[in-house]
Amino acid sequence: MRRRGWIQFAALCLAIYVAGWNDGTLGPLLPRLQEVYHVGYAVVSLIFVTNFVGFFLGASTYLYVTDRFGYGSVTSFILAIGNSLQASGAPFPVFVIAHIFAGYGESFLDAGSNAFLASLSENTSTKMGIMHAIYGVGAMCAPLVSTQFARLPRWSFVYLVHIGLVTLNAISQMVTFRFRRQDDILAEIGQPPPQKTKESEAGVNKYKQVFGLRAVHLMAFFIFTYVGVEVTIGGWIVTYVINERHGGANSGYISSGFWGGLTLGRVALLWFNKKIGEWRVIFIYVVLVLGLELVVWLVDSLLPSAICVAFVGFFLGPIYPIVMNHAGTIIQEELISGSIGWISSFGGAGAAAFPFITGAIASGTGIGSLQPLLISMMGLMLVIWAFVPRNRVQMK
Repeated sequence: MRRRGWIQFAALCLAIYVAGWNDGTLGPLLPRLQEVYHVGYAVVSLIFVTNFVGFFLGASTYLYVTDRFGYGSVTSFILAIGNSLQASGAPFPVFVIAHIFAGYGESFLDAGSNAFLASLSENTSTKMGIMHAIYGVGAMCAPLVSTQFARLPRWSFVYLVHIGLVTLNAISQMVTFRFRRQDDILAEIGQPPPQKTKESEAGVNKYKQVFGLRAVHLMAFFIFTYVGVEVTIGGWIVTYVINERHGGANSGYISSGFWGGLTLGRVALLWFNKKIGEWRVIFIYVVLVLGLELVVWLVDSLLPSAICVAFVGFFLGPIYPIVMNHAGTIIQEELISGSIGWISSFGGAGAAAFPFITGAIASGTGIGSLQPLLISMMGLMLVIWAFVPRNRVQMK
């Protein structure tokens, strides 16, 4: 049972690595996309809009699809469709539409991995930190590759790497989970099914129960904002550095520095999270990244900006797995999977919405608007988290 548990964990880590790779690819490509397609900030940001549509559809259907078809690789093939359209170097409208498929498929990678891991009864906090560090590894490695492809005539071939990773993930999930329900998979490693809520015994639909929890909506909104900050930095920081700090062709590596810091923070700060308390420590991390973003905004120098961006990633990194752990702690066992599926998928919507807003604003004011927008979003995170309950909640 222990060996099977580690095999399942490895499959989850591969899925989240693919999600990280997808999120980390686009940043270094944005300047090239503007050059190839002859579009401005607002038009190129339509990519984030269609990605939002895909993530929203994924968030809305996650509970139904997993209950109906079981846990596995069905949505990996939807992601592969999007990656295939992207790799073809198709006209811009087709390239934009491809992100609906990519967003839908990735939402299930995020939601499925987080929901499954949060449902475990042992070592959840440590495993969540490690798994999300693997996400950071994927997001860190992707800019190293996409920066190189951005210089090539066939820049779109970077998405062939995505297709290979998605295929590997599909095989891994088919072999490991075999399209079974999550409760059956957990039973395989000796974990009993979750205790049913009183509402379930009375015949209340799971959707209604999940959406009746105020804490779920608060954490979904928090993650919506957090992931928006994370992906906005990873996506637009390269353009910001090139235009505002006069960076060169290698500026794409700053994005790797951000994702590398995020990866390291999710592992290196595990002890600090436990010492301070996971609910309280989020306030410390958000205040620290606020200060670092002020330095990036106000100090007109490339090297300090690059260093601060890496440290922003370092302190932002632990926040996402902490929220997932907290959700697993305060939500009733039977509703953990559906609740975290909704929260994490909604976070993917933030990954699409905020980068689009950034591009739309930048089209009128310039990319220098990135920093004040990020700082306001970080302030919003502090306010939202203050309302998230510390202890287990009941349906209201």
